[in-house]
Amino acid sequence: MYPYVTVTSVVALKYKDGILMAADMGGSYGSTLRYKSVERMKPIGKHSLLGASGEISDFQEILKYLDELILYDNMWDDGNSLGPKEVHNYLTRVMYNRRNKFNPLWNSLVLGGVKKGEKYLGTVSMIGVNFEDNHVATGFGNHLARPILRQEWHENLSFEDGVKILEKCMRVLLYRDRSAVNKLQIAKITEEGVTISQPYSLKTYWEFSAFENPTQGAVGSW
Repeated sequence: MYPYVTVTSVVALKYKDGILMAADMGGSYGSTLRYKSVERMKPIGKHSLLGASGEISDFQEILKYLDELILYDNMWDDGNSLGPKEVHNYLTRVMYNRRNKFNPLWNSLVLGGVKKGEKYLGTVSMIGVNFEDNHVATGFGNHLARPILRQEWHENLSFEDGVKILEKCMRVLLYRDRSAVNKLQIAKITEEGVTISQPYSLKTYWEFSAFENPTQGAVGSW
């Protein structure tokens, strides 16, 4: 009923060959940055990639549901497999169902994938609000990363340019979100499957004048 160990933003976008997704690896216990190696982007079946922000144990519960869904789908052995659109639709129903029981799964989810050449990217919140777009973000990223994505995203993004945009978003989040850590992973999904990068850090610059005395001139500051 209440989140304990939480993780922050996920940012994702479509690029010319598929979907790119980025998330850092910090896990906060309340306001304490307790864990620094939390992996929260997972392949789902053959065609989908899932990223989550919010409560970690609820994310693990969702992964359990999805394992059962994919296993049941595979048991049919009929040559068909669930695509990203179907998995996203399933997640919207799960999240809305739990919200109606007043026991929500405390997560915002990003689901991306490619099936038969068609790219799909959608998001769903903890109360079941969902949409599909060319770029999505959860948590703080919804406020700080989306403006960058709106300005810089275009349909024919190369892999390298897509990674640059995601790194720019993650750097802004690192500067402005106290729950973010400078250790991230970038995942991509194409027709060939899912690749999740090794964790790495971004170059940062903290000498901006706004960082030197951030409370200067603020009402009630020392």
